Amino acid sequence: MPEAKFSAPGVIRAVGLVRFADRKLLLVRAGYQDAFYLPGGKIDPGETEVQALHREIREELGVGLVGADFYRRYETDAVGQGEGVQVSLSCYSGELDGEPEPAAEIAELAWMTREEYLARPVTAPAIVALYADLDPS
Repeated sequence: MPEAKFSAPGVIRAVGLVRFADRKLLLVRAGYQDAFYLPGGKIDPGETEVQALHREIREELGVGLVGADFYRRYETDAVGQGEGVQVSLSCYSGELDGEPEPAAEIAELAWMTREEYLARPVTAPAIVALYADLDPS
């Protein structure tokens, strides 16, 4: 599993959970953001990607994560983070040990198709790219 070893200036290292079923992706929206994105978040100093993913899922969804299999990394513009800021988003699949509920800074949780996501007023480039890989129709 490729793990980024350092973060360049202007690059946010983050992890996200890919839960895709019936052409719908589990997405969340923080109260301070307009765009929906994957459950997950920034990697704290000293954390591995998998440790950060487990911590973020517990904080944001109130449930535990069972397993974490690397899927793909997306490097693109970071939505809502300022001009020129990039995100290096490492995506993992895994199972949840309960029913997810919005927690911490998460205001909304939704299962969206690619079409529903693209119809939103603000989208995250990494999520658009992920949908293109998951549901290329």
